[in-house]
Amino acid sequence: MKHPFLSLLALLLLAGCGAKDTDKPAGPPPPTPVTLVTARTTAAVYYDEYPATAVALNSVELRSQVGGFITGLFFREGEVVPKGKKLYEIDRRTYEAAYQQALAGLRSAQATAQNAKLNLDRYQRLAQQDAIAGQIVDNAATTYATAQAQVAQARASVTLARTDLSYSTITAPFSGRIGISQVRLGSQVSPGTTLLNTISAEDPMGVDFVINETELPRFTALQNAGKANPDSLFRLELSDGTMYKQLGRIKAIARGVEQQTATVQVRVEFANPERRLKDGMSTVLHVLNRQSGQRIVVPYKAVTDQMGESFVYVLGDSSKARQRKVQLGPQLRDQIVVLEGLKDGDQVITEGFQRLREGSPVQAGPPAAAGAPVGAAAGKR
Repeated sequence: MKHPFLSLLALLLLAGCGAKDTDKPAGPPPPTPVTLVTARTTAAVYYDEYPATAVALNSVELRSQVGGFITGLFFREGEVVPKGKKLYEIDRRTYEAAYQQALAGLRSAQATAQNAKLNLDRYQRLAQQDAIAGQIVDNAATTYATAQAQVAQARASVTLARTDLSYSTITAPFSGRIGISQVRLGSQVSPGTTLLNTISAEDPMGVDFVINETELPRFTALQNAGKANPDSLFRLELSDGTMYKQLGRIKAIARGVEQQTATVQVRVEFANPERRLKDGMSTVLHVLNRQSGQRIVVPYKAVTDQMGESFVYVLGDSSKARQRKVQLGPQLRDQIVVLEGLKDGDQVITEGFQRLREGSPVQAGPPAAAGAPVGAAAGKR
């Protein structure tokens, strides 16, 4: 049987050995494995995006200026009609009769005036021979003047009747696409109120969008520059996501600022030879950003946000992580433009930075280059 004193001594010796091991100083933490990407300056072309609506630059509602029944339709709905093409006809019989009546009234007034002129000439010759009273001459002159006024009135009646007759035939005021007719054969129309149809020009087309009033100087400068602007300044994305082939230029900027929204309406003009743009179509307008050019670009996943500010980790001296505050530009696919905070050649940590602090030792694998040209259209970040 073992002596209790010996057992106690053995326990104390074991405890002492454990205490010695615990008192050894801890070594430095192992480096954190990370992945690096080299920040490179490359061509970064990016666009600001604005919701926009296609609008016809010339559009008009067709309404009749005279009343009556529709007696003829001379077009196919939805077709492109040339300027001057006959579109609708309103019952012309009443207006034809009124015109003929006005012509007859004009001829009668002209005959009366001619007779009055003959009488005046005869009385004036007799007056020169003192063979007639002067009062008769004066009366003849008044009769002739009245007859002339009646001729002028009759001419005005003819013009009015001829105008009403012309209004009974409605023609295309310009070349454009006509819509679906709002009336049919036999429909009764009222002057100035009944909508017959709408016609709009399609080439060129406008695209309307709104900007914040703070952007007004930028777009005013673009408008004033005119042809000096690059052809790629305005690009249009259609509702199906495809990019429109034609390029646009600023046509007009609204005269004032909408006070409730602090916005200004801008219109960009696009050629539309294939008639792909339709009035009212929803689109997205891409406007070349002024900061496009040679920029430092890094992977977007390398950026962290802290209290509204953006940071990246870079490889510093002695293989230690250093945190950098950066100012970001637009995102381009999986890359992002860095406007300030990095320089060309910096080694940016893209993976493993979640466990890092300022000055943490890191162990990096072979750095990957990130400098391929970026030319993707992108919107505001």
